[in-house]
Amino acid sequence: METVSSQILAKLLNAPHKVTDVEINNISTDSRKITPHTLFIALRGEKYDAHDFVADVIQNGCPLVIVDHLIDGVPLERQIIVDNTLIAYGKIGAYNRSLFKGKVIGLTGSAGKTTTKEEIAFLLQKFAPTYATSGNHNNAVGVPQSLCDMDMNAQYAVIEMGMSASGEIAYLTDLVKPDIAIVTNVYPMHIEFFKTFEDIALAKSEIFSGLPQDRSGIAIINEDTNFASVVEKNARRYTDNIITFGQANHYNGHFTLQEDGEHHLYNAWCALKVIETLGLDVQKAASCLKDFGALAGRGKSYSLCWQNKNFTLIDDSYSGQPEAMILAIKSLDQKKTTGRKIAVLGKMAELGSTSRQRHIEVGKLLAQSTIDVVVGVCPEMKDMLAQLAQDKEAYYFANKEPVADFLCNKLLQSGDTILIKGARYSSKLYQVAEELIKMGADQS
Repeated sequence: METVSSQILAKLLNAPHKVTDVEINNISTDSRKITPHTLFIALRGEKYDAHDFVADVIQNGCPLVIVDHLIDGVPLERQIIVDNTLIAYGKIGAYNRSLFKGKVIGLTGSAGKTTTKEEIAFLLQKFAPTYATSGNHNNAVGVPQSLCDMDMNAQYAVIEMGMSASGEIAYLTDLVKPDIAIVTNVYPMHIEFFKTFEDIALAKSEIFSGLPQDRSGIAIINEDTNFASVVEKNARRYTDNIITFGQANHYNGHFTLQEDGEHHLYNAWCALKVIETLGLDVQKAASCLKDFGALAGRGKSYSLCWQNKNFTLIDDSYSGQPEAMILAIKSLDQKKTTGRKIAVLGKMAELGSTSRQRHIEVGKLLAQSTIDVVVGVCPEMKDMLAQLAQDKEAYYFANKEPVADFLCNKLLQSGDTILIKGARYSSKLYQVAEELIKMGADQS
């Protein structure tokens, strides 16, 4: 981040008393990552309270901390006391962003936004120094961190924003203040937290409220997504510069992708639309897409070997939401393979009263597909498996514990292609993918 004096930070946060005079060039919420010029922010989580470590970080050389109450035994001038340390983190992130002189691209979407963010940054990097959100740090903690960690010498910054409730994107985009705001797609993700599907579209389109107040900002919208007209209507409240991408407005045939599947095309179309919007060489960018591969846990393919049996693993285990599940199944269905197609699928989470129907829907899709073997993990997947015809080989496991051993030592045949997908924290199938990658790579 840009070096800032403690006095400026104290004024920004309305500190109630005088603080020590020090130059700050790093913000940390991790008590293990402290330097003589680090500001430590004590955040509260469901299972921890970083205020417990304040005395230790001061003893270890941290010059200044942000806390929500006075910490005994710590000099008063070393503490900035605020009502809410998370909100304070956001204010500091927004301050650092205000000093950034490059273009900021902000994006949100229901599925694939991290991959799209990485793809946009990958292409922009071909033209100028580019900074992007690390991983999927896209929430009320991750976005301030991303803004504080910005490379201030970059010409472009790509910041991802996520949400699970109304109002969250509005808060984040107010910190990010994007010059270009993108909605990649709208799916019924986190539907249990919304009254209607359309409410999700409204929540996603909050991103446009962060565009410049002079209406000079640009909105980029997937014109084929659910409630695209709702998203566009909301965008027009903040800008007249509306740009769309989709089936009728694409660069198909002008580039090559490493991965199959319609969702990968949409990611590429979105990235190329950003390049075009910025006035950069679209053909140059398109020629670089062949070098961009899927991210770990988000559709990345691995060529592995176990006990002289060669197989392909498609690790798409990061997310298990219905639309992402459907896209992954369709992609496997359309893939040309020499061996069997195996889908290892875990439960889908945060679906509320729609859960059973959505699992049945996935089962019906599988029944009509060319996928040879289906492995369901978690009790919710019984409804999915019940939709399969007898010509499908199917297996059920209550949890992920025996799955890796079953796949490697009982099911696997040479030439198989295995897709692994499920709700990350509910099904934990990412751990199965990790086991297979380790076992298969060791023998490759």
